[in-house]
Amino acid sequence: MAAPEGAPALVLAVPGTPSAATRMLADEVVSIARSELPGLDARVGFVDGEVTDFPVSAEFPSLASVLAHAARERTARFEQAVAAGVEARQPEGPVAVVVPLLAGPDAALLRQIRQGISDSRVAAELTDVLGPHPLLAEALHVRLSEAGLARADRARLFTVATAADGIILASVGGEEAVQAAGITGMLLAARLAVPVIAAALDVEGSIAATAEQLRGSGSQQLALAPYLVGPEVDPSVLEAAAKDAGCASAEALGAYPAMGKLALAKYTAALGITPQPVASGG
Repeated sequence: MAAPEGAPALVLAVPGTPSAATRMLADEVVSIARSELPGLDARVGFVDGEVTDFPVSAEFPSLASVLAHAARERTARFEQAVAAGVEARQPEGPVAVVVPLLAGPDAALLRQIRQGISDSRVAAELTDVLGPHPLLAEALHVRLSEAGLARADRARLFTVATAADGIILASVGGEEAVQAAGITGMLLAARLAVPVIAAALDVEGSIAATAEQLRGSGSQQLALAPYLVGPEVDPSVLEAAAKDAGCASAEALGAYPAMGKLALAKYTAALGITPQPVASGG
């Protein structure tokens, strides 16, 4: 299945301070989405990006700039078709579907994204964040196993000497994010057969209190699993959290293939398109 002709653009709204690493991550996510739906017009807009004129030439264009660019391009295509004598209908519906590059809800970041859409003066639809979803539990499992903190298989056919017997699922976005992360945490706990408790990186004492709770219930070797794509927080925040918990940490989710698949799933759901189902890879 290919993207319908004239379909709105998928615009990935990337939070955090723009950087070359963040740009690379975002480009990988949209590349995965394009590979899942040929013909997809997928773009990257930064919540804290540069305001740039048409055409968008900046390396880190703002969300508003990217949306405005998409709107101008759609209008230009229509005008070119009319000028060429091709029968064309005036474009209707949203110019773009904006997908937040967020694993869980973060009210402050979502407000910034809505403001970016408003600033663009473009008709765009905003989807929900990527999680909770079983694919995110899979991604967390993979990141933990890559760090030597979990067994790589569900059958537990071999042991990992450093495997954790308690997982702190670190989210950002306050209590709302903790509750949402807890749903994916239950799926991760089922995969690993160890307790998983969500905590908030941006709530003082949350990580340390969760570590104490896990140790109090019998867990001896903890691990921190960032329930984050990556750009949402400075890496030093995760380092400090692992230190507070007295444990090792896995990497953030990053450009794990599930990110692109979930972004596309949010896009197609918003448009009522039914591509191939999003399936688990492990």
